[in-house]
Amino acid sequence: MVMEAKVKSVLSGDTLVLHHTSNPRNERTLSLAFVSAPRFKRDGDEPFAFESRDFLRRLLVGRVVQFRVLYKIPTGVNREYGIVSLPGGGQQLPDASVTEGWVKLRDDAARKDDSQESQNILERLEVLEARAKADSKGLWQESGGRIECSYEVPDAKALAEELKGKQVDAIIEKVLSGDRLIVRLMPSPSKHTQTMLLIAGIRAPSTRRTNPSDGQEQPPEPFGEEAQLFVETRLLQRNVHIDVLGVSPQNQLIGTVKHPIHGSVAPHVLKAGLARCADQHSTMLGSEMGQLRQAEKAAKDARTGLFRGHVAAKRPSGEVEAVVCRVQTADTLYIRNKAGGERRVNLSSVRQPKPSDPKQAPWGPEAKEFLRKRLIGKHVKVHTDGKRPPQDNYDEREMVTVTHNGKNVGLTLVENGFASVIRHRADDTDRSPIYDELLLAEQEAQSAGKGMWAPKPPAAKHYVDYSESLDKAKRQLSLLSRQRKVPAIVDFVKSGSRFTVLVPRENAKLTFVLSGIRAPRSARNPNEKSEPFGQEALDFANRRCLQRDVEIDVEDLDKVGGFIGTLYVNRESFAKLLVEEGLASVHAHSAEKSGNATELFAAEQRAKDAHKGLWHDWDPAMDAEDGDAAAGPDAGQVAGANGTADGAAAASDAPRKKDYRDVYVTHVDPESLHLKVQLVGSGTSALVELTSAFRKFHLGSGSALSGPPKAGDLVAAKFSEDGEWYRARVRRNDREAKRADVVYIDYGNAENIPWDRLRPLGDTKRFGLEALRPQAVDAELAFLQFPQNAEYRAEAVDFVARAAADRQLVANVEATSAEGALVVTLFDPKESEGAEQSVNAEVVGEGLAMFPRKLRAWEKTTGAREVLQGLRKKEEEARRERRGMWEYGDLTED
Repeated sequence: MVMEAKVKSVLSGDTLVLHHTSNPRNERTLSLAFVSAPRFKRDGDEPFAFESRDFLRRLLVGRVVQFRVLYKIPTGVNREYGIVSLPGGGQQLPDASVTEGWVKLRDDAARKDDSQESQNILERLEVLEARAKADSKGLWQESGGRIECSYEVPDAKALAEELKGKQVDAIIEKVLSGDRLIVRLMPSPSKHTQTMLLIAGIRAPSTRRTNPSDGQEQPPEPFGEEAQLFVETRLLQRNVHIDVLGVSPQNQLIGTVKHPIHGSVAPHVLKAGLARCADQHSTMLGSEMGQLRQAEKAAKDARTGLFRGHVAAKRPSGEVEAVVCRVQTADTLYIRNKAGGERRVNLSSVRQPKPSDPKQAPWGPEAKEFLRKRLIGKHVKVHTDGKRPPQDNYDEREMVTVTHNGKNVGLTLVENGFASVIRHRADDTDRSPIYDELLLAEQEAQSAGKGMWAPKPPAAKHYVDYSESLDKAKRQLSLLSRQRKVPAIVDFVKSGSRFTVLVPRENAKLTFVLSGIRAPRSARNPNEKSEPFGQEALDFANRRCLQRDVEIDVEDLDKVGGFIGTLYVNRESFAKLLVEEGLASVHAHSAEKSGNATELFAAEQRAKDAHKGLWHDWDPAMDAEDGDAAAGPDAGQVAGANGTADGAAAASDAPRKKDYRDVYVTHVDPESLHLKVQLVGSGTSALVELTSAFRKFHLGSGSALSGPPKAGDLVAAKFSEDGEWYRARVRRNDREAKRADVVYIDYGNAENIPWDRLRPLGDTKRFGLEALRPQAVDAELAFLQFPQNAEYRAEAVDFVARAAADRQLVANVEATSAEGALVVTLFDPKESEGAEQSVNAEVVGEGLAMFPRKLRAWEKTTGAREVLQGLRKKEEEARRERRGMWEYGDLTED
């Protein structure tokens, strides 16, 4: 009876394993009738055993054949013997094998079956064998057939090193499970090795197995049998290419198995849902691991195999921009969003040096400082990868990926040896999207001995607390008071004006108190109540100073060992910033003593005028002294000559000041709405000549800066919009990005440009400040109060810029502000006939400013009142027409 089956494998040159075409588990073994082939033996294969089997393997494996059983031998294994033919009139076996000389006729072949059919077959085979012998085919060759095959691998690591980087031809001899194979490696035609190989990058469920310790059978894991069958039907006894990558902890080879046509088998197993990604192989595979992750994700999305009940974790879409406001540890940050809200986040998949590990613990402060220098106060992009629920003594943690200047922060830490990579469980969904890159970076950092992987710990830095006692503070005062602007780090903010600072170069820790001001006290515990605006002052100081690099000027000591002085953030006095926000008041005596009184009183007046913070309900009428302070130099001279009361009266009756000057408006500051103007005259004429010579000089000069620019340096800068060279001053410098903030001193505008667009100024006698002072003069528009709403302020900036663009205007200097800025009314000489046709009036008429509610002394003069009446009419017209800030009604009612 002719039957049909599929060839699963070939055991030797005369024996096949067949299975049912629709049921792969239904198997039977069939030997070719009347012939025998050389055998495989662990102590040494018989000659031509491999070639004999390989002839049959290449011809039959994976193909559907027809077979007929001629006889059986009931003893022993009860084996069946028969003939096999390929469908469609193809080759017949054992005829083809005998013809090629890969099998011999059995000595007892005539006694196996005495039927007439068998005798005819036997006679035909004898003829074919005689021809093969005559032609010295196959087994009848006079030499060869010796292949050295090792079935034991004494040193798997040595073998892996020998084969690493080479693509080795191999045959899959057995599939133990979806990720474990017995392979015959063939690095050369005469030397083979048969051993176990783990498929790199995947972990398949186990199959049914017997425990060797107690002999009990352990059932397969879910989908273990299916995974084995999936690989077996596609790879068993097929030729493959293997890239050996390394060894497992159990000394088993790990490698990538590639089908000649379909490529690596691992993605196909994963996509079928019959395995999971093996994180421990990530460093071996490198970028190839990303392909495996995608295949696993496809199986999860399709809910196939192991993932049939998978529910995808909900991930927040997109990323948000935030500012890093505090570095708690090397893996925990506090960030602040645009709305001002702060939250704590953890970097995904990375861990700071373990405090409990004696080798890693010393690197904890180093790692934190590494992160602080790069991130504190910087704008970053944050993507939430997941949330880790509360467990043990930990609260819920938000796991995020933080990117700064396009670089993953977690990856930077790991690359420098300041963090290790967390080994996630298979079901962890909060891992980093570049988890495989992190593992590879960790391995490279370990190999290079970077950071906490170095053989020696870092030198421990111990800070001495000099504010611990008054005596210790006095000893340190003489050293610090002789120095100017000592670099320091704000370690803790105690209140709006009191800090703990670290001075690294002195290994000193200080309590530092701001001089010249008094900030309201904040609550130190839940049972204590803050003074008004005390908490706001503390929050402001935390936002602007905590963990920042600052500079301090030490002036004196307080009674408990606190160092009194000025603290500079980004080269700007923080006391002035605090006062300007209305979160501190000026202490006159200490301000005069420190020499900062003028700056601080001017800042306080600005806060009063804007009704900020402590001055939210301030009334100039109830504060005559402050009114005089805000009146400016002219008003002060009047009051000094005539007395306080007479001076006020004189200011009230004084005519409007007339001081007309031709100007160009070169820049409008979008934050303060202050102007930069050029006064037309000899200065502007000289500027034209200087600019022409300056451009020609730098067009022919290619000299670059000798080193990184410093804040305050006067340089030549190439403006982005026109590509021309102008005089500029460096305001801030970013050494990491190699960029600098510069201000063009003759025009007042600023931009951030790379260092390669900066050059030395050149001939300072021709181009320096002694040749021509900066032509951009500070100015502000008189009689105007701008809205606080950012949208309307932006419209006001745009309107003023357009109104002043590309034309010469006339400015009447009404007064000079406390900071020395010109307070002006701008006119177009071709169109303006009176104060009501000024640029100032146009801004009010468009609803983008209002006349001031709190008048300064010079604004109370008789002449100024006439201007204010005209502005009031413009404002009323803008209200009626619902223009600008009045589009939703009267905003002053609030």
